[in-house]
Amino acid sequence: MRMNVPAESDPAGLRPLSARSVVLSLLLGVHPPQLPVKDLVRLVEPFGVGASTLRAALSRMVSAGDLRRADAVYRLSDRLLARQRRQDDAVHPRTRAWDGDWEMVVITATGRGPAERADLRARLIALRLAELREGVWLRPANLDRPLPPALHRVTLTCTARPDEPPRELAARLWAPADWAAGARSLLDRAAAAEHPAARLAVYAAAVRHLLADPVLPDPLLPPDWPGEALRAAYAGFRRELAGALGASEEEYGPRNDPFEDVNTAD
Repeated sequence: MRMNVPAESDPAGLRPLSARSVVLSLLLGVHPPQLPVKDLVRLVEPFGVGASTLRAALSRMVSAGDLRRADAVYRLSDRLLARQRRQDDAVHPRTRAWDGDWEMVVITATGRGPAERADLRARLIALRLAELREGVWLRPANLDRPLPPALHRVTLTCTARPDEPPRELAARLWAPADWAAGARSLLDRAAAAEHPAARLAVYAAAVRHLLADPVLPDPLLPPDWPGEALRAAYAGFRRELAGALGASEEEYGPRNDPFEDVNTAD
């Protein structure tokens, strides 16, 4: 069966960061997600982005709809605010005690086009549900969050207890051992990275990896699960960036509701 969150060929998922990626990494971490251009010039310099390169990147990002500009302040567009909410939730997922129940979501709407189907699929994945078979999604009921009201218009939702042993079912749906291997690789690379650009690249990959964490209850996890260690390392890096910006932890941490019914961004 194809896994819902397949591992990348490079488990750490590292790739060089463009000027756009550096700017987005900084803005996605601050609340509200906006920075004056003078702060951006100062903050991107350690990552190897010069002032002229930054100006060109900002212009392209405004034209592409990534950013909005008011006077000399750049902020994330509405389209990317959902990405910030998902990122915040990846670092601070809200859970509750698990009693063995599973959430099940069955798609009942018909006649939808490819774009609508892709959008619904992205929403379900963002809610950390996994596809058992076409149109049938489920996960352990250990997340402390409601399902968006819009979801109920196109699906049937219920609580279930599958006959398959839950640990085996979780392993089949998410391959948690593969996720754990990627997380440990990222932790090793973060410990070894010294240059600011290398550290930012590692933690940008860490965010992508945390977004794919199924956040399973403890009884369904392999031994020595590294999820919390990766979250703690990334939270520490965000505090470093907050110190460089001169922001408080309240300004450089989660604030919005990650389950608001908005479109997700890649």
